[in-house]
Amino acid sequence: MRTEEKLVAAGVRAGSEIIVPSFATAEAAVAVRNVGAFPVFADIDPATFCLDPAAVAGALTSRTAAVVPVPLFGHPAADLSALRQVASGRALPVVEHSEPAPASPDIARRRSHAAYLDAHLSGVVTPTASPGAEHRYDSYVVRVLGNGRPDRDAFARALRARGVRCHVPVQTPVHRLPSFVRRTRVPWLPETERAADECLALPIDEVSSLRELQRLVSACNALGGLLPTAA
Repeated sequence: MRTEEKLVAAGVRAGSEIIVPSFATAEAAVAVRNVGAFPVFADIDPATFCLDPAAVAGALTSRTAAVVPVPLFGHPAADLSALRQVASGRALPVVEHSEPAPASPDIARRRSHAAYLDAHLSGVVTPTASPGAEHRYDSYVVRVLGNGRPDRDAFARALRARGVRCHVPVQTPVHRLPSFVRRTRVPWLPETERAADECLALPIDEVSSLRELQRLVSACNALGGLLPTAA
């Protein structure tokens, strides 16, 4: 069922406010607008990149009609039990938005590659899964520490020069896209902004052998001296 249909089935009416993440694709926010409601953007958990229940609680108003968590990079959509607890005091529905899975079905291989990178990368912050969450690693997204976007972009250029096809997973948070700035109140979302400046997706789906993983690690770690190592 599409997110618009889920919202209508949950009783969302035109003019309502629906809480969504900004560090994601625009699809969930567009779905909210398609039913005549207004997206209200809440901040993310810095570890999982998904909606932070505490930020959701702070974004509630008398017009809030639902919360729409979004799975990201293969991590399930936020801490659903905590979100439902926040929403339960107001009897708000939690309507999960479903993102299409990538074409590659080999989740076990992606998880194996992710585990190798977790153990061997230095100088970047590797992905974190919530306890009990089954991360698909549709994208392997690290944080490049340092001076935000300038250092992340320099790191990406250096990796590409070494033959590593990396990319920035969220170029612009949804709340800063022109079509949403004009129609919604623009919040200050510090964790969202920081993630947009620091995150970089590494190409684990393109890697098919241990030797290629080792080359990827070597390319990244060779740049580690330019950046502070994660604590």
